[in-house]
Amino acid sequence: MEEKKSRRKLPSLLRWVLWVILVQFILINISAAFYAYRLTHFYNDPSLHNNSPSGNIFTKTWKLFTGPKLPKSQLTEQPAFVYDTVDLNTTNGILIKAWYAKTDSVAKGTVLLFHGVMSNKGQLLAEANEFHYQGYNIMLLDLRAHGKSDGATTTMGVRETEEVKLAYDYIRAKGEKRIFLWGISMGAVVITKALHDYSIQPAGVILELPFSSLQSHLKARARVLGFPQQPFAFLVTGWIGIERGFNGYKHKTKRYAKAISCPVLVQYGAKDSYVLKKEIDEVYTSIFSNQKKLVGYENAGHESLLQNDPTKWQTEVGKFLNGE
Repeated sequence: MEEKKSRRKLPSLLRWVLWVILVQFILINISAAFYAYRLTHFYNDPSLHNNSPSGNIFTKTWKLFTGPKLPKSQLTEQPAFVYDTVDLNTTNGILIKAWYAKTDSVAKGTVLLFHGVMSNKGQLLAEANEFHYQGYNIMLLDLRAHGKSDGATTTMGVRETEEVKLAYDYIRAKGEKRIFLWGISMGAVVITKALHDYSIQPAGVILELPFSSLQSHLKARARVLGFPQQPFAFLVTGWIGIERGFNGYKHKTKRYAKAISCPVLVQYGAKDSYVLKKEIDEVYTSIFSNQKKLVGYENAGHESLLQNDPTKWQTEVGKFLNGE
């Protein structure tokens, strides 16, 4: 009799365990879907820049489950040099705002600058000033959903490649033949993918702190926040792709790098918590061009390498631009 009861209890216990697993799977995916939306959607709400954490345990739990609301980056800095404001329009009508400035001397070429996620062109003024000082015309853009450009959603470098093409074509139309592309973090990823997607032939590209894939970038976010890297990165990558209309697992900088045939300078921070050295190595190794150089900054994290070590940056970038 007791043996029959234990037999009945076993299937019942198994069903209960399976239900718990199913509920957890559903909840994890709901949370991942929320995070995917929040990480790629920016709110035009200035109060979010000073959003202090609530002491309410229920609010904290909800934010942990759904992810934080992210504010659209605010453009607070203006160039000290004379510039023109340029308006570019994507094929689906997104207005892209840019600054274009000519050097006072005979220009050696033009450098296009692209920022990272949650940043804007105003935060690239240090680099822009250096390129300008070295005798280059410069153009800085706010990628879609950043700074003064229209839009509220980012695709983490997938569709932003159109901005690279628009800027490149704008400068080419001026008769410029020596065009260099410089980008940091997502900006470096956008440049790499643009060379993969379009027939762009720049004189050279400078890639600083590029993540190797969308999933590796999300692993880094989880690592910095103290979350388990998996299944967070895997699930959020999938949901970002579903919500934004692309395959998130194929968004890999190391795959796009195979299309780069021009000279390349790749720079990284040895103390970068968001982009590990092995990711940099993956991207660098994948670059098709045999005219490439890898430079590390021992004391730099995920930050402006110029501001971390001005002398080294000026030397390495100067040599690259001069074809040394």
